[in-house]
Amino acid sequence: MIVATEHLYISTDKSILSGEPIIKNTRTPVRAIVELYRLGISPEEIPAHLPHLNLAQIFDALSYYSDHTEEINEYILKNRIEENTSLPLNK
Repeated sequence: MIVATEHLYISTDKSILSGEPIIKNTRTPVRAIVELYRLGISPEEIPAHLPHLNLAQIFDALSYYSDHTEEINEYILKNRIEENTSLPLNK
């Protein structure tokens, strides 16, 4: 079941990323936009990295983050990959 939020371009769907806030009609989580922004990528540059998104969606994701900072920060921490983690090599 899709649940609308107070943000036009943001939704949650229990069947997509376990209900994590996403850009509506995509599988792109809000945290992905936030992390790019935190890396110093301006909102206007983010569509170059995520070309399926438009600027209105980007700004709405950042607005959603501003309104739900703690929630999105929890998703970021939960999905962080440790730098020292060795990934197995396929041989």
